[in-house]
Amino acid sequence: MTTPQQLEADLGWALLAVLRTYRQLSEARLTDLPGGPRGYHVLATAALGDPPSQLAMARKLGVDRTVMTYLLDDLEAAGLIERRPDPADRRARRITVTPAGNERLCAVQRSLREAEEALLAPLAPEDRRVLRDLLHRLAVGLQAGPGPGVCVEMHQLTDPGPAAEPC
Repeated sequence: MTTPQQLEADLGWALLAVLRTYRQLSEARLTDLPGGPRGYHVLATAALGDPPSQLAMARKLGVDRTVMTYLLDDLEAAGLIERRPDPADRRARRITVTPAGNERLCAVQRSLREAEEALLAPLAPEDRRVLRDLLHRLAVGLQAGPGPGVCVEMHQLTDPGPAAEPC
C-alpha cells in the first residue's frame, strides 16, 4: 500500500499535480487565441523563426501535419501569421508572424507569466528562479535527445548505491 509520504515523493505525482494546475490557469488565458494552447505554441515557434518550414514545425511540435494545416489556417485567418513560399524550395512554406501576431503573442505571454506567478506563489522568489532554471535545463536536455546511459533504474535516481540488476 502506498503511503501519503511515498506519493508526495513520487516525481510523476508531483509533475502531474503541477501540470494539471498550470493547464487550468493557462488554458483559461488562451481560449480566445485560435487553436488555444497549440495555437500559442505554433505562434511562439514561428516568432522564433525556427523551424524553417510548416512540415518541420509540425514535427518539432509533435503535431500531425493535417492538424498543423488547420492550426495555421486559423492563425492566418486571424491575421497572426503568414505562409510564404520558401525561396530555397517553392513546395515548402515558411511561417512568419505578422505585426499583429507579435502584439498578440506579447499579450498572451504577459498573461501566461501572471498564470505562472499564481502557480509558483507557494515558493519563495529564489526557489522560483531555481525551479525555472532546472526545468529549462531539463527541457533543453530532453530536446537534444537521449544520450548515452539513458537506461537508468528508477531507484538509482534517489539511491546512489549499486543497482540490483542492470537495465
